[in-house]
Amino acid sequence: MYLYLNSRDELLRLDVDNIVYFESDGNYTNVVMTNKLKNKVACNLSTMESILSKRLGEKSFSYMRIGKRFIVNLRFIHSICIHKQQMVVSDCLHFAYQLPISKEALKKVKDIIVSESK
Repeated sequence: MYLYLNSRDELLRLDVDNIVYFESDGNYTNVVMTNKLKNKVACNLSTMESILSKRLGEKSFSYMRIGKRFIVNLRFIHSICIHKQQMVVSDCLHFAYQLPISKEALKKVKDIIVSESK
């Protein structure tokens, strides 16, 4: 399944299974892929969250808004370290990204993941 993001000057076709995370950059959003490509999209993170929900339907549940700065593909969460305020997203083979996230947001994510795994 692909997510198409169209602007006045650019069209992006993104394979939703290969999107690792979205990162807020003011009025823009950076999209980071499994092949380490990073694309900048002209919309804020809240708008991107709406786009994901509308265009992906059920598949949008594999993405979670974490704090004010990130939307993460849950498939790639490798570790959560609350005292370091850090989440590592990785495929455990080709890439690993360390994301700085607040303790409160990490606690919520950890609680959700633990409760769903029971």
